[in-house]
Amino acid sequence: MQRISFLLKVRAERLEDYKARHAAVWPEMLHALKSTGWRNYSLFLRDDGLLVGYLETEDFAAAQKAMAETAINARWQAEMAGFFEALDGARPDEAMHPLTEIFHLEDQLELLS
Repeated sequence: MQRISFLLKVRAERLEDYKARHAAVWPEMLHALKSTGWRNYSLFLRDDGLLVGYLETEDFAAAQKAMAETAINARWQAEMAGFFEALDGARPDEAMHPLTEIFHLEDQLELLS
């Protein structure tokens, strides 16, 4: 299982609307995420707009590709694009570059066993 974390930046003037959109994500989008291998997916938002995403998946590249092939994702990404800074023409889901994991408690405890 891969643990993936990424950062994006939500525009300060759009924070409240962004939160509202995620309080009631479209059911079709939720089902698409689940069926394409996104597990334990969470978003955390700081007051200055820094967005931290976390998910677990068997294969992140495959999960991204499968989502990119769904019609609901294309609609969602088009609606979300205006919320973010510095996408440089990319869709938000294309700008999700995983951070490098440098510590995981359970992995290190397992090494001690």
